[in-house]
Amino acid sequence: MWWRSPSFILDNRQQQPNDTARRDALSIPLSSPLPPSTTMADPNPNPNHKISAYYQTRAAHHGVVSSDWLAQAQAAVGHLPEGDDDASNNDQGAPSGKPFSVIDEFNNWRKQPDLAEAVAAIRALAAVIRNSQATTMMELEIELKKASDSLKSWDTTSISLTAGCDLFMRYVTRTSALEYEDFNSAKTRLIERAEKFGEISYKARKIIAMLSQDFIFDGCTILVHGFSRVVLEVLKTAAQSKKLFRVFCTEGRPDRTGLRLSNELAKLDVPVKLLIDSAVAYSMDEVDMVFVGADGVVESGGIINMMGTYQIALVAHSMNKPVYVAAESYKFARLYPLDQKDMGPALRPIEFGVPIPSKVEVETSARDYTPPQYLTLLFTDLGVLTPSVVSDELIQLYL
Repeated sequence: MWWRSPSFILDNRQQQPNDTARRDALSIPLSSPLPPSTTMADPNPNPNHKISAYYQTRAAHHGVVSSDWLAQAQAAVGHLPEGDDDASNNDQGAPSGKPFSVIDEFNNWRKQPDLAEAVAAIRALAAVIRNSQATTMMELEIELKKASDSLKSWDTTSISLTAGCDLFMRYVTRTSALEYEDFNSAKTRLIERAEKFGEISYKARKIIAMLSQDFIFDGCTILVHGFSRVVLEVLKTAAQSKKLFRVFCTEGRPDRTGLRLSNELAKLDVPVKLLIDSAVAYSMDEVDMVFVGADGVVESGGIINMMGTYQIALVAHSMNKPVYVAAESYKFARLYPLDQKDMGPALRPIEFGVPIPSKVEVETSARDYTPPQYLTLLFTDLGVLTPSVVSDELIQLYL
């Protein structure tokens, strides 16, 4: 079910053609040229196998709420204005004389708090094309496949990382038009298209924010869970549009990402109330809608997200409150979980503040699965979708 397409927004506000870009907004502007490589470095395994690398990154970026970190995050956002990545490109890449490594490139990009992990992977794969010494399309495809596998094996628990790599590989390796060009022309075209799609991909949050504004009305109360950069963009756009609303933020234990979101909203002068996670049902009668992000959107139309999303959706559904999901299309994954145990475990450290006896088992899973029947709409850069439409969009993305 389509409510409004991103092409409507872009055609009327920016006058940009969007016929093919809607499906291919899955890449990112390439980094500046790096030293030629002779070999690709082996992937660096996650040093702490008991903790998901994805949540180590989240903890580093969002877990500690301090004025220094917030200032750093604000500087990073200000350093990357919409549609202009040149400043960040200049300081990315391997040091001079060092063989190119896709893992090193990926790690450099993902240090930016405002950059999604999947986008960092896409930038790293784009750099592989630019640094490749291949002389045929087959060699380049093999090199890209090895780089993609290295990134996916770096953290097998990250859904968006795997989906982003798969979609990038799907686009690069299944372009029949390149078969009719010489290799240099084909490689140049790949780079040009990557830059074009990257620009649109970088604007995905803006598109989602614009599409969601019709659903936020004056006087409403919105419940959010944890910290989502897309949800923050939605609320920021609403605040800049002078809409009057208030937000309930869950604390988001154990990494307390909700604390950071509440701080960001307070900067925007949005009335915000911080809730402990167990107070969701107690406060739900005051809520008009729920907005959450997603680590991944699966084939059924359900989502995999931060632990606690499922129970919030259950409470909201029982009280007839709409649950909206904001997620970029590069998080669409070819997964079909049937229950909570169908997903690979993504673990994170949990501190209770007191010693825990060794005989006590602690649940350290970091995410849960919310079935589609508890979700109302998904706001994506492909449009506003009902959960039942997600499978159709996945088919078109991966064809």
